[in-house]
Amino acid sequence: MDTEALRTFVRAAELGRLQHAADELGVTQQAVSKRIAALERELEVRLFTRTPRGVELTLDGQAFLPHARSVVAGVERAVSAVRPGSRALRIDVLGLRSAQAVVLHDYWRSRPGTELDVVTLRVNDPRVAVAAVEAGDVDASFRTVTDPAVLPPDVRMIHAFDSPLELLVGPRHPLASAHELTPPQLREHRIWVPGIAPRSEWSEFYDELATDFDLRIDAAGPHFGDEVLLDTLAESAEVATFVGARDRYIWPADHDLRRIPVVNPALAYPLSLILPATNPHPGLRGIITHLHSLPGLPGPVWRPAWATTPQR
Repeated sequence: MDTEALRTFVRAAELGRLQHAADELGVTQQAVSKRIAALERELEVRLFTRTPRGVELTLDGQAFLPHARSVVAGVERAVSAVRPGSRALRIDVLGLRSAQAVVLHDYWRSRPGTELDVVTLRVNDPRVAVAAVEAGDVDASFRTVTDPAVLPPDVRMIHAFDSPLELLVGPRHPLASAHELTPPQLREHRIWVPGIAPRSEWSEFYDELATDFDLRIDAAGPHFGDEVLLDTLAESAEVATFVGARDRYIWPADHDLRRIPVVNPALAYPLSLILPATNPHPGLRGIITHLHSLPGLPGPVWRPAWATTPQR
């Protein structure tokens, strides 16, 4: 059934004059008449009778109106759910416990009326996320393309914030009692980061980090999930891993895991935001302002060579 014909019928019924409906819908009165006539032929009933003052609903029209009104409202809600600028702001994050999701949650708590849809594309190649932004499937994505020259002209990338790394270890690890660590102190220790995906930004990050500080970063084996990783750390006297300072992890109390900041320099994972170059979702303005208000990292900071420049 033609939803425009339904919308035309509803407005004509509510306004009582075909011309008024035509003016509101931006069409001619003849077009309104044709839409209603086509709807009456499809339903095989008369919906209106003409009067000197306009049109009035027939008994069939009165019975049909609440259902037509419900269909039109449903269509409008469906369109609003997917149309940029009218639907909720849709942002892709790496995971719902990631630093990006934590920052977005902080923003939403400060503005609880904000319509925000946080999604996870579950892709490793940031170019796939770029394509999703370009197509309008998401309004922005917390990903980094390490070579900005490959970005399409209608997409841009800005620095979002730096996520400092912490070392996560179990109680039996030789570094477990440290309050903070420097990168040289991590040498010779096995830092297990399973599931580093080829062509991902974090693959390039860890490659450069290991080279610059002579670290033993081990990506061996499939990633069976955070629970398995945390269980391994709790039981091991040799294995450690890196986590972001804002990343959320939950483990049983008897695991007794310790998060230890890395300093002098802090190891910063640079997070970027990919968004349309023109006509971005209006809700992004507040998000970007919030990101720029986040405090920078104190003291010396190491970033990979491809990191985007912080805007302060």
